[in-house]
Order: sequence, then C-alpha cells, then structure tokens
Amino acid sequence: MYNNTPNFTLFFQKIHNKHPKLAQKLRLGTGLGTILVNSVAISVPLYGAGLAKTLLGSKWGDKVVLSIANHWINTNNRLLDTLMPERDWRISMPDDLKKDGRYLLVCNHQSWVDTSVVQYVSQSHLPVTRFFAKHELLYIPIIGQAFYFLDFPMMKRHTKAQIAKNPILATVDLEEARRACKLLADKPFVLLNYLEGTRFGNDKHARQHSPYTHLLKPKAGGFALAIASLGDKIDGILDMTVVYPDGVPNYGELWAGKMTRLGVDIRHLKMDERLFAQLKEGKYDNDEAVKAELFDFLDEVWTIKDERIGQMISKFDD
Repeated sequence: MYNNTPNFTLFFQKIHNKHPKLAQKLRLGTGLGTILVNSVAISVPLYGAGLAKTLLGSKWGDKVVLSIANHWINTNNRLLDTLMPERDWRISMPDDLKKDGRYLLVCNHQSWVDTSVVQYVSQSHLPVTRFFAKHELLYIPIIGQAFYFLDFPMMKRHTKAQIAKNPILATVDLEEARRACKLLADKPFVLLNYLEGTRFGNDKHARQHSPYTHLLKPKAGGFALAIASLGDKIDGILDMTVVYPDGVPNYGELWAGKMTRLGVDIRHLKMDERLFAQLKEGKYDNDEAVKAELFDFLDEVWTIKDERIGQMISKFDD
C-alpha cells in the first residue's frame, strides 16, 4: 500500500533469507521500539490538544488529535511494509469508499492484530476507525487517552450480577455510547463494531453452541445503538471479513514478520430500509418484533460470512 524504503526492505529481506530467526527478532525490536518512541514523542502534543478539545471544546484541538492519530497509524503501516518479508496479503474492497465518508463497520474478531489490520487496510481509503473499547484501556498510558480524545466509545460492560445490585449501571454504557456517537456525527468516521463482543476461541465457541463454524454468535445491542445515534449521518454499512490462513497471530508475531498470509474482504452491507428506519427511531429497545428482525438479519449476515471465511481460507491452498 505504500512506497517502501528499498534499502531497509532489502536489508531485512536478505537477513530473513539467511537467518530467519534473527530477522524476526530484529523486526520485532525495530517495530515495537519505533512504536514506543513514536508514542512517547506524540504524547505532549496529544495531551495538549486533547485537553483543549475536551475541556474547552476546541475545534483546533480536535483537528490536531486527528492529525496525530493519522501520523501514528501511517507510521505503523509504513513499518509493516518496510519490515515484513514477502507477503501474501489478499485484500479486496469496493472502489467507491470515501476518505471523507461516514460508515458503520462490522467485522469478525480473533486477535488484537485485527485492529492493526483494519488500520492498515483502511488508511488510504477510509477515515480513522473508532471502535467500542473496554473502559479499562483508559489506564494504558498515551494509547488509552488517545482513544478517549478520538471519541472512542469506552464501555464498562457491567455483569448481570452488578446490574442486579445497582440497576442504574445498565444505562452507563448506553450513555457513553451516545456521548461518543454524538461527537462523531459531524465529522468523517468509521465506527467499528466487533459483533461477537469478544475474540473468537474454541472454548467460547463450544460454550455458546454457536451454529457457525468460524464465528461466535453476533450481539445486536451496540450495533442497534450506533444506528439509532448515527443513522441519519452514515453513508453506509460495511462488512469486513478477516482470515489468518496459518493460524491466529498475536501482536508480537505480527511485528516479528510471522504473519505472512492474510485475507481481508470488505463489502457493502444492505439492510431492509424499513428495519433501518425502525432502528433509527430507537425501537430496538422497546419493540420485540424489531429486535427479532434485527437478529434474523444478523444471522443471515453471519451465515454468509461463515461460508466466506471457509472459502477465503481454502483459496490460499489452491
């Protein structure tokens, strides 16, 4: 996706050809080291602009935060192109995506690497992607605060037992999501929702008795809330499918260059206009028929995605 720096790319490729394990260690150290240095370097302007935005409502601060995020993502993506060996990354997406568009994006979820993949794929084609993040991430220096300044919905996800003891907790996440969605409404955005609600795992798959081979059951609440909050603003809904033919990598394996094969498919997702209008009106929470119809819609989407995953994986072995 980027014009690599030939000397560095050739350097790492030569080492990889002669000493693969050494090359992996060098890639991992170079990649994570650069990310760390870059993150520390942007921390002061990030906090300054973020506080100006949050406390003073500064539009300048908002623009600076977004510019810093784009710089950070762009640096990471160039690192991937420079450090990685020859790759078989198969990426398919529509030609009509807009860098200044407004989209809801649904995706399967397997690893923290998914987020880096989304950033890599969307950098030249879509706005900065936000996603429903765990509130605990706020405590990660720099990264957590960047999420908040960028208007990520930061969800606490209380347990049923906690809500039973204190019913007011049931509305906390809803209000947080509404806050974040309201701040996104007048700017280009991609709001990513991992519909499974957690990363795929064989144990989770078994506990759920999931009807899908490669997926957990989809959850609809956050998706319905996003449509209710942003439905009048969005240009469309996108469906991203990510596959790792050689097994799901962790973050270190990505930067060590072990993830040589990757499949990504993005396509437009069409929803019945009547259902979409009902969701925009907020009927998901108080109309069981609308809720059931949305689950039927997501089941159809997930069934097709499940088949697509199998097809994408099999094509790597053709």
